[in-house]
Amino acid sequence: MKKLLLPTLTCLLATHSYAAVDAQSAPKTASKPAATKPVEAQKTASSPTPTAKLKPVNDKAPTKASATANTPLASKTSSVNAIGITEDDKQNGIDNDYTDGAGVAGNTSEVVGDNTTVAPTFDPTAVGNNKTTSTNFNNLNLSEYAQRVNSADWQSGQKVNSATTLKLQALLDWNHTSPGPIDGGWGMNAKKALKNFQAMHGLPQDGRMSEKVWQLLNKNIPANQPVLVGYTLTEDDIKGPYQATPSGSEAKSKMKGLYYQDIQEMLAERFHMDIRYLKKLNADKAFKAGETITVFNPGDPLKQKITRIVAKKSDNILYAYNGDKLIATYPTTVGSSDTPSPTGTYTIVNRVKNPWYRATSGEGKDKKVFMLPPGPNGPVGVVWMGLSKPSFGIHGSPIPEGISRQASHGCVRLTNWDVLEVYANVDTGTKVDLQ
Repeated sequence: MKKLLLPTLTCLLATHSYAAVDAQSAPKTASKPAATKPVEAQKTASSPTPTAKLKPVNDKAPTKASATANTPLASKTSSVNAIGITEDDKQNGIDNDYTDGAGVAGNTSEVVGDNTTVAPTFDPTAVGNNKTTSTNFNNLNLSEYAQRVNSADWQSGQKVNSATTLKLQALLDWNHTSPGPIDGGWGMNAKKALKNFQAMHGLPQDGRMSEKVWQLLNKNIPANQPVLVGYTLTEDDIKGPYQATPSGSEAKSKMKGLYYQDIQEMLAERFHMDIRYLKKLNADKAFKAGETITVFNPGDPLKQKITRIVAKKSDNILYAYNGDKLIATYPTTVGSSDTPSPTGTYTIVNRVKNPWYRATSGEGKDKKVFMLPPGPNGPVGVVWMGLSKPSFGIHGSPIPEGISRQASHGCVRLTNWDVLEVYANVDTGTKVDLQ
């Protein structure tokens, strides 16, 4: 079988937490299950298999602390800057057994020595992620909170409240200035998204709301487009496949796919939500077929050709242009202070959906090679776009909540749904400026 080898990519997630915001008017949540995530590597078709070693990783097992919010569903006025989920998790996700590796694209089984990994029987990018209007959406029996969000209207001088905050997040997302996972809060990525929207429309980038900004946010959005909608779970939703992601390259290599771990994780990605916020909105749900849950309405996808990309390390934003026109922005993780990304102009040399991962663990006589199957919980998520600079690329992430709050070893990391949108609108040969 002919295989495409991708550039070596060595991305690590650093342990960070981000500031908690007042959650008094958001519904109650449980935290996303802890899961270890691998560092990653990719390789171009024209280069030999890499042997570069990653820096040693802390052997302390990564953890994610629970969000601490005991809050009612009802929204109430607050004078604080944001109302949403409380996040003081450690944004970690590193498997500490990787030393080097390479990404591989393929649609059949891969064999390394006596170890055979069977290709997954599903397309993980078809399970969710894409920005398409669902025929299963409805506005029946929405909670009072959801109805307030859908009817929210910004007014000059009003105090911040969770309904308007979520409406602003939605409008930014629908206008292709992504705030990252929807969480009902006004955190770092939401603030940057507002400034990016202002830049897109030639306004001062002060990050402040105004009547002009509100009008522009609503200009191209149908007046009756709801933010929160009802979605009825199907039998296909329930059956998955779902499976816990094991720790270690050998254990991962024995899986048919690095699937979503449970239905909540899948739904959070499908509807572009922080998993904790999904659980808050549906705290009384059993997540079974025929049940209607409350989810975010992702809106329509970007349908403009991206002819140039700029990824800035200073603000962790990927800027997508059509000619000289800024058409979309996405929060990202671009390198770290210890292992910064290179600067310069490169090109996209390959685009791979559902990449495999060739992982090497150990050294010397203990060195072993394993093939890790594709999946949303794979090292580079569901998309890899390699750059002409060896060892660097643009790719997805198994931990969307950590975007802009992690550090990476030089890669450009997006949420799986955002990287799919870029993938759908960009061609090989597109210029990428790393700044």
